[in-house]
Amino acid sequence: MAGFEIPFIARHLSAGERLGELLFGLIMTLTFTLTAGFVVGDGKDAARDLLIATIGCNIAWGIIDGGLLILGRVFDRGRAARIGRAIRSTTDDQRAVAAVAAEMDEFLESVTTPQSRQNLYRHIVEQVKTSPGQRTGVRGEDWLAALGVFWLVVFASIPAALPFIFIDEPWMALRVSNAILIALFFVIGYQWAGYTTIRPWRAALSLTLFGIAMVIAAIALGG
Repeated sequence: MAGFEIPFIARHLSAGERLGELLFGLIMTLTFTLTAGFVVGDGKDAARDLLIATIGCNIAWGIIDGGLLILGRVFDRGRAARIGRAIRSTTDDQRAVAAVAAEMDEFLESVTTPQSRQNLYRHIVEQVKTSPGQRTGVRGEDWLAALGVFWLVVFASIPAALPFIFIDEPWMALRVSNAILIALFFVIGYQWAGYTTIRPWRAALSLTLFGIAMVIAAIALGG
């Protein structure tokens, strides 16, 4: 996994987020290059046009996806603030504990006992009631996380763009680019299996098939 463990990005995005963004970038790039191959001509400028279009597509989607990540974090922060405000405003501790349980049972039920969860939830309620509300809105770390998202999505287009630099024949460059993208699905699946209990080869094959299926679905639906 070292090849994908860039410290700056690892600090601001979870392993699941990094995996999702890389897959998104690869799926977008492969979908675009496959469909663009039908409309870009065979002239001397075709390879250059595909190179520019491929990189431009992922730059645009990197910006969009980074913006969506910021919005999602602001929403989650606002939701947590709303729950905190509700806990502070109620005098019914059981109701406050129930509100916390509704948010956290899903994550703790399989690794705790009912009594230990109740004790934890009561402690959380006490802490929330005696602490000031957290600031919502956009924070500096959100911008840094969005930058990480942008980099990952754009990074996915770089290996796919290289054949258009070194191969003059557009059709051949396109086919090599597609092969590189499919190989990257396999490599990323193999690497990310280390975060799970799935065997690397099974994860690699599954992720490759998943990526290809998503590309086929996107093309079939007009993507």
